[in-house]
Amino acid sequence: MTNDLADVLSARVERIKPSPTLAISARADELLESGKPIINLSVGEPDFDTPDHIKEAAIKAIRDGRTKYTPVDGIKALKQAIVDKFARENQLNYKLNQVLVSCGAKHSIYNLFAAVVNPHDEVIIPAPYWVSYPDMTLLADGTPVIVNTDFADRFKLQSAQLEAAITKHTRIVMLNSPSNPTGIAYTLDELKALGEVLKRHPRIIIASDDIYEHNLWSQPSFSNILNACPELYDRAVIINGVSKSYAMTGWRIGYAAGPAKIIAAMKKVQSQCTSNPTANAQYAALAALQGDQQCVKMMRDAYKERHDFVVGELQTIPGIRCVPSDGTFYTFPSIEGLYNKVLGVTNDMEMAEFLLNEADIAIVPGSAFGAPGHIRICYTTSMNNLVEGMKRIKKVAGKLRIIT
Repeated sequence: MTNDLADVLSARVERIKPSPTLAISARADELLESGKPIINLSVGEPDFDTPDHIKEAAIKAIRDGRTKYTPVDGIKALKQAIVDKFARENQLNYKLNQVLVSCGAKHSIYNLFAAVVNPHDEVIIPAPYWVSYPDMTLLADGTPVIVNTDFADRFKLQSAQLEAAITKHTRIVMLNSPSNPTGIAYTLDELKALGEVLKRHPRIIIASDDIYEHNLWSQPSFSNILNACPELYDRAVIINGVSKSYAMTGWRIGYAAGPAKIIAAMKKVQSQCTSNPTANAQYAALAALQGDQQCVKMMRDAYKERHDFVVGELQTIPGIRCVPSDGTFYTFPSIEGLYNKVLGVTNDMEMAEFLLNEADIAIVPGSAFGAPGHIRICYTTSMNNLVEGMKRIKKVAGKLRIIT
């Protein structure tokens, strides 16, 4: 008698796949440990250290004995700081019962999907998309509806596309600006156009993933869907966190703000899966939001400098098309012009493998983000690494063009 453990796995878990970005980064780390001179341009994680005043706040919290359970939705002081942040930076007014602190922005999004998506409800996700949106939809027994955007439109969802994708089953529209993986941000007018469509469909909830809000340089100020269309306030959930802006990825603190009824449902989900976010990490996040914001500007300026170099170099390589990013720390070039059947590079997956094997460069193929024919380059590494990385990519590109 055989004991096939696969028989005990749920259909839900069989529908999803592990995060490809984490898998590629792990492989790059293994190669580095084996002595290979890998330059890892795959991981979406700030290379800066968490600022000292934030670390000290966590240490103080531990020394002060703040190591017990907290309220499921976060300590009151942190929730108030989040309310103040929204009012100060986004001109959005929330009450404490409209805010939920979670174990990262990813957790916030999952809480939302689990709280409002019923079987066969549809979630509209513009592609390219962050890798986890479709799988979290599937975990909630929903149906991802992928809407492909165009390079010519700078990968932005058009209002006509949104209207065409909406059905009677649409439950959520997912927006991410600035975007992972493209680095592209919607303007206020572009968001207004999308908002006009959404106003005509009152059952739809809008999820705005603003995690890269502070990593924006091409516009005078950040705007989200509620800044563009305040009428959507009663059915929009704004998701953010401290991971990217404050180099706090491992601290796992994200938050969501929205209608009290939805936030209460998300809190109920969280109460049964994680309970409260880590106590001392909450005090660190409090220090981040209330402290000196110069560290945010310093990191953003560094990413902008790196972006300008990387994009400038890519734009000189025949076979690569690359538009400048508006923010984040990603660029998303098209590499279809470098395909080479002789060398076995006929898609973005094979290009990623070729770069890893031939140039010791780790990137993420665009297929992981629903956009074949592209690669995501992450510049959260030193300028020295980026200079060497671009040299290696140029060399590989020359080889792909010569050998036919």
